[in-house]
Amino acid sequence: MAARDRLIASAIALLQRNGVAGTGIAELLKHSGIARRSVYLNFPGGKAELIAAAAKSAGQAISEVIRGFATEADPVSAVEAFVALWKDILTGSDFDAGCPIVAAALGRAEAPAAADIAGEQFTDWECLLATRLEAANVPAETAAQLATTTIAAIEGAVIMSLATKSDVPLQRTGALLADLVAQHTRPAAARRQAPGKQATT
Repeated sequence: MAARDRLIASAIALLQRNGVAGTGIAELLKHSGIARRSVYLNFPGGKAELIAAAAKSAGQAISEVIRGFATEADPVSAVEAFVALWKDILTGSDFDAGCPIVAAALGRAEAPAAADIAGEQFTDWECLLATRLEAANVPAETAAQLATTTIAAIEGAVIMSLATKSDVPLQRTGALLADLVAQHTRPAAARRQAPGKQATT
């Protein structure tokens, strides 16, 4: 792996655990094993430029995952798969690693470009999910609302799970979101599940 790629990979890993403030040049050098001069050869803007590159790389990687879920599954299954992805990351790191895009968003004081990129990535995730919902015949405005709610709720649940060192917040949020999306994309199935309920006038 090239020095630039190793630095970006290390920055992403450290962002997940330490945030922007806790991701310094010394930590990056130790984690990546790269010489100090390589940092400034590849990132003349220093830490801020490297963090921005890491945020873009991580965000695009997550976008590809979401795109894959949306392509291969219906919207409910896509939401469930995204929740499962974060559960695996949380439990696999013993609740030590969170979302690098959230970390970048919260680090505007030190890395404003990275925070801007984080906003762009969140918007991209929303658009990907909204597009999939529209393909399932959900009206455009409703699809946009559901997409924003889903991304915001999952990212918030990841933070709560980190703080409590438990996947319960994420599991509860995921279950409710799946039900919410199902109400808009699986109405016939929902009716079949409750055959005794009939509309009243």
